[in-house]
Formats: sequence, C-alpha cells, structure tokens
Amino acid sequence: MSTDIRCIVPAHDLLGESPLWCEATQSLLWLDIDGGRLQRFHPESGRRDSHAFTQRFVGSLALTRDPSVVLLGIDLGLYLFHMGRGELQPLCQVEDAALDNRLNDGRCDAQGRFWVGTMDNQLHRPHGAFYRVDADGTVHRQFGDVIVSNTVAFSPDQRRLYFSDTRRFTTWQFDFDAAAGTATNRRVFVDHGAQRWRPDGACVDAQGHVWNAIFAAGKVIRFTPDGQVDRVIELPVTNPTCVCLGGPERRTLFVTTARKFLDRAQLLREPLAGSVLAIDVGVPGLPEHRFAHPADGH
Repeated sequence: MSTDIRCIVPAHDLLGESPLWCEATQSLLWLDIDGGRLQRFHPESGRRDSHAFTQRFVGSLALTRDPSVVLLGIDLGLYLFHMGRGELQPLCQVEDAALDNRLNDGRCDAQGRFWVGTMDNQLHRPHGAFYRVDADGTVHRQFGDVIVSNTVAFSPDQRRLYFSDTRRFTTWQFDFDAAAGTATNRRVFVDHGAQRWRPDGACVDAQGHVWNAIFAAGKVIRFTPDGQVDRVIELPVTNPTCVCLGGPERRTLFVTTARKFLDRAQLLREPLAGSVLAIDVGVPGLPEHRFAHPADGH
C-alpha cells in the first residue's frame, strides 16, 4: 500500500505530543511538552493558534464538553484552560510536587473520566504511576512502578484499556469496566523488548486496531486487536511521539514529532522533526471522548 506522508504544520516542537481532533471545531490540538505550549490548527482556514505557559512542562491534554475549554496536565497538576480568555483554572494536584515526575499521556473514557500517568523526569527510575481522575477532580491511584507512562487508549466498546511503559518496551491491556471505572486483569498486549522499541502515544480506530507511534524508531505501527502487526509506516523523522485520527471523515492519521534528543547532524537530515505529519488511512477513527468537568453543566 502506497503511503503519502504530508507535513501539515511545519513546526519546531521540542516534544510535540498528544494530538486530538476536535469534532466541534474541526481542528487539531496538540502540545509541545518541553516548549510549554498548547497549539491548535484549523486545516480548512489554515489558522494556527498557540498558547504558551510559564511552567516547566505541559504534558497532558484532553478535550472537554465545552469546545473552548481543554484539560491540561501542567507539571503534576491538572487545570482547565479557557482558550478564549487565556485563563487557567486549577482542578487537582495528581502527585506531590516534590516528586521529580511530571504528568504525561492520558485519555478520557466514555463517562468523561480522565486516565493519566506520570513519569520520571530522569527517564530511568520507576517513580511514576497511573491514575483515574473523576470529573470533580478526585484522584484515584491505580498502580505504580512506572518509568514513562504512555499509550493510554480504549477499545471502541470501552471493554479494553491500553497502557505502555515506554522504557520497559511493553504495552499492556486491561479488562475495563466502564460503569465501575476499573481496569483489571493486566496482561501483555505487545512486547517490544526484542527490538528495544519505545511505544509512545496511540489511538484506536473504528475496527479496534491500535495505531502506536514508536519513538526513536521512526515509524508508526497498526496492531490488530490481538496484538499482531498489521501495518508499518516508515516516517522521515526519528522521533514520532503520538497519533490521532481526525479530519472531516476521521480518516487522516495525524502524527506529532519531536526534535528532542536529536543532534545537529540529525536535525539537518530531518527538516520535518518537530512538525505535524498527516497520512490518509482507510479505516476511520472514533470521536474523542471529553472530560465531564462539573462547570460545563453536564
């Protein structure tokens, strides 16, 4: 199958991450984690917006039921950000700020709860954990012993939850009980250990296949629901970070990328590092679930 890879947003993100397609505004939102920025691109008009923050890391992103408000993980706290007013509203502190961790990948379930992990800023200590955050900001710790949390995604029927520890080269799946908000029966979905591949951000399409960005390996892989490789797309960048399916028919795979960890020679060879790439794929994605914060009246 031929693959046309387009650069839709030429950028220089240090650590582009967490792309999400907003159906309501027909726009793509994503972060530059190390650059401390929330960004938005509207393909039809070409408009691009950027919001900069003074904190060290902006590591997590979720849509809310109000299209003008997003949920942001900034350092170790979650905030509601009103894009029109440029106003940050604290929601909760997920972990103690004394920990040398930060919030990383997360995703909302169909009930509007946010599932998010933390990671070690030194990238080798198992100091991170995985959490469920309810709409009122109540934090429920699920498990610890995590180095770098990633790949938070749900199956279309909300019966499976996916989670990776990037630095353990492993993606797991859990049985997910949507009514109870519990994840149980942890087992390996994909073991990347032989290749030392680093599973990063992911999304699930309408067929239940998992698209996963493989950081430092220059590719995205589509896995079947039973964890077999279905399709591999080689990219013109070393560090893809995350993927989402969007566009008018949700058939465009958007890929965020990073300049981080690349030396000067690599950056010269990879002019698209840090940009947002787009690939047309046959199977559509699903609308992104949104955080149900109490202020939105739902």
